Amino acid sequence: MAASSSRTSKIARARRGRDSGMVPFVGGQNLTSGILENLGVAIVTGKFTKNNPFPVEAELCNRYGASRSILREAVKMLTAKGLLRARPRQGTRVLPEAQWNLLDPDVLRWLLERKFSPSLLIEFTQIRLAVEPEAAALAARVAGPAEKAAIQSAIQRMLAAERGEDEPLDSDIAFHVAVLNASGNRFYAQLSELIESALRFSIKLTNRYKGVRLASVADHKKVADAVIAGEPVRAAAAMRNLIQEALDLIETERAGTFSPELQRRSRGL
Repeated sequence: MAASSSRTSKIARARRGRDSGMVPFVGGQNLTSGILENLGVAIVTGKFTKNNPFPVEAELCNRYGASRSILREAVKMLTAKGLLRARPRQGTRVLPEAQWNLLDPDVLRWLLERKFSPSLLIEFTQIRLAVEPEAAALAARVAGPAEKAAIQSAIQRMLAAERGEDEPLDSDIAFHVAVLNASGNRFYAQLSELIESALRFSIKLTNRYKGVRLASVADHKKVADAVIAGEPVRAAAAMRNLIQEALDLIETERAGTFSPELQRRSRGL
């Protein structure tokens, strides 16, 4: 009976958290991850203001039915992402957006989900343009059999997606991640999660602008073939063309100058 009462109490507290203006929990996550996601989205979407400051620890524990240690861990993670600052006797406050860690995959995802921003996506695609062609060139120089096999596997997945046998977005992301990993550079490899977060928005957007459901496998295969053949200049050029096309599409759409002719060219027609 006591255990049942305790569970009922926790459910009631969780409901109070959902009903208090916070974002609903994402199912299937553990409590710390759920609180992290919930508070992160709330911060990025501007739910906390001067007139609605970040809640004190006791209030958050009550809202989520969580212990202080669990709540503090979530706050610590948000602080590491640059979203919060906690100081003794001063409480916890939300930091200005300029101080947020935009290279954190969670922060980038929350920002893109908050309200679609072509400007943000353009900035990120510019970063990709500086990184991925060089990663492809390096991969062409150093990739071993296992890394090349992963790139080939991603291309096969993209071909399978054309037949309706794989997920188009996941197979496209798998290709870009495989190239980053094949570079053998740990810094490039650690960008995989960040690039994946942005690609989930970028790929769907640029495919819609092109009027297609799938990315061009032929264009991706040019990169793969160059890497596998050990031709760094060709690999970099092919990857640069791939990303530049995406950047051009986003920029022209933002400017309102996207034309049927550009759409036909981007589809390779």
